[in-house]
Amino acid sequence: MKMPFTMQGLKSFLEDKVSQYNNNSFIPDDPVSIPHMFQHKEDIEISGFFAALFAWGQRATAISKAKQLMDLMKPSPFEFLLNARQIDFRPMEHFVHRTFNGDDCLTMLHGLSHMYKQEGGLERVISDGFLKNGASGGILSLRQSLLSHPHLKRTAKHLPNPEIGSAAKRINMYLRWMVRKDNQGVDFGLWKGIDAAKLICPLDIHTGRAARKLGLLSRKQNDWKAAEELTSKLREFDPNDPVKYDFALFGFSRFEMSHQHI
Repeated sequence: MKMPFTMQGLKSFLEDKVSQYNNNSFIPDDPVSIPHMFQHKEDIEISGFFAALFAWGQRATAISKAKQLMDLMKPSPFEFLLNARQIDFRPMEHFVHRTFNGDDCLTMLHGLSHMYKQEGGLERVISDGFLKNGASGGILSLRQSLLSHPHLKRTAKHLPNPEIGSAAKRINMYLRWMVRKDNQGVDFGLWKGIDAAKLICPLDIHTGRAARKLGLLSRKQNDWKAAEELTSKLREFDPNDPVKYDFALFGFSRFEMSHQHI
């Protein structure tokens, strides 16, 4: 059942929820806490990528696993990827997070190493695709780069593909972290070449349920088309920064509608 709001009332509700959740108190129990452990741009990018990649299931476990992987690359994941010898990757052979295993981990690490050494890094790869075809283009560019080297077929399932309908929640969340800049201390605003107005709102079971409750989303599936529909609606409230309402929808769902998972 939808909540009874006028358009202005709904905007006020969303803005209040953004203010409630978009602040430093949001960080410690969220995967965004992982990139906040670092100071340098490339370390933030790399740690943020893995934190987003692992962000499913129990939140505490996902955060713990991201910390575990960062510990294997101390003190700097960027320096590790630039300088690691083959022997240095051996501890990652045994890394496991849910269905993400050591083979998947090594594929991602070697792919990122090549990306930074040969392709200009995560920002360049994603931004180039984004400028050609929006958020879906950026996500596909990332996927293609990481899977351009020999890998097991199973590894591909850990990288979303909007072309076949994936809502790409975790990578859209990662893009929010890297692109948005509002001086509230949660998102980083490191990537200047992508317009925050063109980001897609992260959509999963929780934000989807909140969006439908608030009358912001009619599509029943949580897929790429639904993410686009939701974002289009959110642009009516703030055309320059629609994904700031991710804080409102996620916070409302996660902390006020009694859910237990990411």
